[in-house]
Amino acid sequence: MNFSPRLRQILLILLQENQIIPVKKLAEEINVSKRTVQREIEYIDSSLKKYKVSLQTKTGIGIWLEGDEADKNNLLSILKEEDVIDSGDREDRRKRLILEILKDRTPKKLYYYGNIFGVSEATISNDMEAIEDWFKQFDLKIIRKQGYGVALEGSEKNYRLAMRKFIDENLGSNIFKNLGDENERTIIDVIKDKEDQNIYNLLNNSILKQVVTCFKSIRDKRLQRLTENSYIGLILHVTIAINRILQQEIIEQNDELLSKLQENEDYDLALHIANSLEEEFQIEIPDIEIAYILLHIKGSKLQYIDEDELESESQTEREELLSFINNMIDAYDEELSYEIKQDEEFIVGLLAHLQPTFVRLKNHMNISNPLLQQIKENYPDIFKKALKLGDLIYQRYGYKVPETEIGFLAMHFGAAIVRLENQKESKRKVDIGIVCASGIGISRLMHTKLKRYLKERAEISTYGKEDLTPAVLEKMDFLISSIRLDDVEADIIRVSPLLIDKDLEEIETKVKVYANSPKKHIADTDFSRQLEQVNFTITQIKYMMRDFLFMKVNPDISFDELLVAVTEKLSPYNEKRLVIQEDIKRREKIATQVIPEYNFVLLHTRTRGVLVPSFSICLTKELGSFTNSFFKGIHAVIIMLIPDDENTKENSSIMGYLSSKLVETNEFLNVIFTGDKERILKFMSKELKKYFYQYLDTV
Repeated sequence: MNFSPRLRQILLILLQENQIIPVKKLAEEINVSKRTVQREIEYIDSSLKKYKVSLQTKTGIGIWLEGDEADKNNLLSILKEEDVIDSGDREDRRKRLILEILKDRTPKKLYYYGNIFGVSEATISNDMEAIEDWFKQFDLKIIRKQGYGVALEGSEKNYRLAMRKFIDENLGSNIFKNLGDENERTIIDVIKDKEDQNIYNLLNNSILKQVVTCFKSIRDKRLQRLTENSYIGLILHVTIAINRILQQEIIEQNDELLSKLQENEDYDLALHIANSLEEEFQIEIPDIEIAYILLHIKGSKLQYIDEDELESESQTEREELLSFINNMIDAYDEELSYEIKQDEEFIVGLLAHLQPTFVRLKNHMNISNPLLQQIKENYPDIFKKALKLGDLIYQRYGYKVPETEIGFLAMHFGAAIVRLENQKESKRKVDIGIVCASGIGISRLMHTKLKRYLKERAEISTYGKEDLTPAVLEKMDFLISSIRLDDVEADIIRVSPLLIDKDLEEIETKVKVYANSPKKHIADTDFSRQLEQVNFTITQIKYMMRDFLFMKVNPDISFDELLVAVTEKLSPYNEKRLVIQEDIKRREKIATQVIPEYNFVLLHTRTRGVLVPSFSICLTKELGSFTNSFFKGIHAVIIMLIPDDENTKENSSIMGYLSSKLVETNEFLNVIFTGDKERILKFMSKELKKYFYQYLDTV
């Protein structure tokens, strides 16, 4: 069912009352503004059609539902069931609610938990009452205040007792499955690097944290599909917009644009985000700001065009923007252009930003930038260079670019420059050991959360207390433990098993210290070199499996068109795509790789267009033969790429083993010809596992 928790709440009231209800009364009953109710129900008709029920409104009188009693009763029973089981059974949901409160004791409003579990605020309110007794046994109290939210009150000692008890009660269940999925601190740290003069430090930190909290509660799959860069870009946009609204800088209304966007398939998501923000900040968000949120989502979605949904217009637009971004980078700073073009985070972020920007410029839509003056004062060089980008846009598209938009471009380019400078610093990966009594269970949960938090900045291992041998301690920079390690001579941080904010901040500080200090000297034995080789092979195999590409294309596709289609999926950078295409063509000229007797073409080459080994398969949409004369009637195109670097021998060995399986027996090819991606992956996994065990015997 595609109804938000609040909309379900509205419909439940209308169905249960079964009479005309004034909008004001309905708003008071669910504790929101009249405008929020009106906006929630504005586009509900299409969703209600399949239930044979319609919403009726009359100004000055109220709203009601029309339809046969049987149809309305059917909808009522569906809504009641949905409100209870959406996130699992009631008891399971309440256990997860306890965990959410334990994980973060800062005040959260009911809408926050309602969003997470996909139920109404009334249901969450009932759940809160139900779990109060569980907390009471530890002298902890759930405090609920109007306008303040829900928070846990009690001593630190009792909180830790409750936390330990909850872990003991639920460790064997799947309650902890997604414990490491929370990304609030990760997102904030990516945006605001404490150690550097990041241009994003101009953002209001309090507003940013509230926006992240709000987004964290929205479990919509369309948000989850966004890359981290696009997700951050959307949060930055919303943070600046909230700042704008709080300063009463209202954007000029554009009714024509609004009427177009309100029909868009993602408008309901933008509306959901706006309603949640209104709850969080207790403000009213103008419709034009909702339109801008939608434009940013649409811009981000340019990266998520599925093969079956490929629209030539969107693809052409994306190509044009990527080409123009290359020109922008050259215009911004010729000396740094090559290095900036290697920054995938920057390219993807700017791509998502430019699409709504050009919509604004084309429609002469004014947008304010509360950070503009600070950017000009604190980063004059970056802003001066960004002014050249405005001239470039005018020359190419004829759009006059105001300083407010230049300010946003300066933020994107400034952040890229900061990242570039950081990469040039001599920082190393830090080795961290997580220790608990057994080396499993809680330490694994801590490992997942810490890995998401630190990402590539640290190498993290888990140990039981008895595993802390002198060799292990020599390798580790420092240890993190939820148990006492008084007899262990090492740098140790004592933490909560749930790794609360205070723990993460202490770990963050320690990582920065070790990252900038020399690594402890460990004798470089033959065995340690062998371990490095094994680790490298594991990593390459992992990337091959993770990035495996499977495509279905039109049977009449040409050789050149197929190369374009494949490289589009393999790399976001036009330059790298062209490198791959040229390297494959060069290899094909040396000797044709079309093998009719085996019914496939094998395109393989070394190339600087990839950084890790890449294995791809193309079949026709009907699983028949390719009809273009180049392919000579074969049924499959297999593309094997290895990086043109110092690891050619190792990568060639892996890829050579896999390619040999294509001709040694018919099994691999038969699996490929089924067109079943999961079966192909399973077969590859089995064969690469065999290769790895054989490889271990040779090192």
